[in-house]
Amino acid sequence: MTMTDSPKAGGDAKDDNDETERMRAEIERIFTRIMNQYSVSDDEGPLTDEVEAYLARQPHLNVRRHGDTVVASTDLGRQHRVILAGHLDTVPVIDNFPPRWLEPGDPLIREDIAQAFPGERVMWGRGATDMKASDAVMLYLAAKLTNPKYDVTFVFYDHEEVAAEKNGLRKVVERHPDWIRGDFAVIGEPTDCGIEGGCNGTIRFDVITHGVAAHSARAWMGSNAIHKAAAILNALNDYTPQDVTVDGLTYREGVNATLISGGKGTNVIPDECRVHVNYRFAPDKTIAQAKALMMGEDAGAQLGNGEHVATGGMFAGFGIEMKDESPSARPGMDDPLAASLAALVKDRTGRDPQAKLGWTDVARFAQLGVPAVNLGAGSPLLAHKHDEQVAASELTRMASILLEWLA
Repeated sequence: MTMTDSPKAGGDAKDDNDETERMRAEIERIFTRIMNQYSVSDDEGPLTDEVEAYLARQPHLNVRRHGDTVVASTDLGRQHRVILAGHLDTVPVIDNFPPRWLEPGDPLIREDIAQAFPGERVMWGRGATDMKASDAVMLYLAAKLTNPKYDVTFVFYDHEEVAAEKNGLRKVVERHPDWIRGDFAVIGEPTDCGIEGGCNGTIRFDVITHGVAAHSARAWMGSNAIHKAAAILNALNDYTPQDVTVDGLTYREGVNATLISGGKGTNVIPDECRVHVNYRFAPDKTIAQAKALMMGEDAGAQLGNGEHVATGGMFAGFGIEMKDESPSARPGMDDPLAASLAALVKDRTGRDPQAKLGWTDVARFAQLGVPAVNLGAGSPLLAHKHDEQVAASELTRMASILLEWLA
């Protein structure tokens, strides 16, 4: 059996086991290599170089690069094209680099991972789940899928973990839209090898209070902007997260302060305070509708146009300065390719599609009219954690699902 064939009924079990072991060993080799390459956002270049060199060695692929994003495609004239996409960057390191393989019984293995994957070795370190495990699987597939039933485009891109303006996939879509044409896309964000449909949208903005500076010994001569921010924090504290069902999947919304800053000295009454707020909204809303709920329909706050006064919404009357925005994406599970992959995942894992609660680049594909889902190795609950880790069998499970679907 070759890696581009489906298992044959009545085939030799030993041959199948040998093939699975070869697949496991090769994926783990690739995974180890890319895990050992530091690639925090802004430092993806060396890893991108390695990925480009690896893909360029595959004679069946047309490999192109823009910045630190690499796109590799088959051109077999198939009726449909599927895109497999994964980001190469990670969030900053928190004492979790360099990575290491943990053998069974190692105290660094989380209890929940040890229980779910007894007796397995585990990769520990920054990027293990988000999302170098899936990257490793997709690199393996890029080499092995020489005769897929759909044409396949592999996209490995930079700057996913930071502001949308830096996103490498966005830049390729703008500069080379023909590289990203397709009928369906799979984003390798961690999902425990299940399907997570759509995604929440996100807007980030500063809510601003103003005061008058004065010496703190004569505070009555000023007005304390930090004290005024109490009303902002109270509004956030009183907010109740909402569950919103869209096309059969339930998304949870959230409004949270993630940063706060104010003051210019320890003996100076502060004249300004900024509370950085992140609103994660369900895919029943556009960005404009989300902004209206936070700051009113006609506040005028746009990216790069400075401070405006909120005319309504949760923060009516406060200053608002927009910092980042990305749209939501509806699930799109009625697409035939999505439905066929979901049926296979259900058969292999027993899991029905679920809602994606965070933002992913499925939203970017949705804007292009390309239905997309999230499917990747590792737990989404461990993304960005200091003890980020993934069991070895998660990679082979993801690979076997996609091989069966594509080969």
